[in-house]
Amino acid sequence: MDNCDWCNLSEEDKQFQVYESKSWSVFLSDEQDYIGRCILVLNRHCNSLSELTDDEWDELRNLICKMEACLKTVLGATLCNWSCLMNNFYKESAPNPHLHIHVRPRYDKPIVLNGSTYTDSEFGHHYALNKGAVIPVKDKEEVFSRLKGWLNC
Repeated sequence: MDNCDWCNLSEEDKQFQVYESKSWSVFLSDEQDYIGRCILVLNRHCNSLSELTDDEWDELRNLICKMEACLKTVLGATLCNWSCLMNNFYKESAPNPHLHIHVRPRYDKPIVLNGSTYTDSEFGHHYALNKGAVIPVKDKEEVFSRLKGWLNC
């Protein structure tokens, strides 16, 4: 689809792709307000969950299980919050939604990356919107390396 950002990713946009299956691609989010936050993107243009095929649903279920196991194993996540919120697409005058799902790992203990400690200060509560947390590039690359290594072995 010509005017869809997800359908027209550049190679630079794909630099933090940690996994790809037949129907789904997984990207480490630019926003690491929750360490390990990822976005699962359907590989075809689709407007909503209700339009998924049976095969895409099955693959999504398996991918959710795989992602949770990965995030718990390599980063020590306690649980994962999942969201499919398409609201931002409808801020445009001509909305063109592309189905994607966010996963926000949550931690009951601090996580340490390259000597830096990150604490989930809202653990046990809803995730905070617009936290604006920025982590150093080396820490983001460390998260990327851990996830990609586990998911692709």
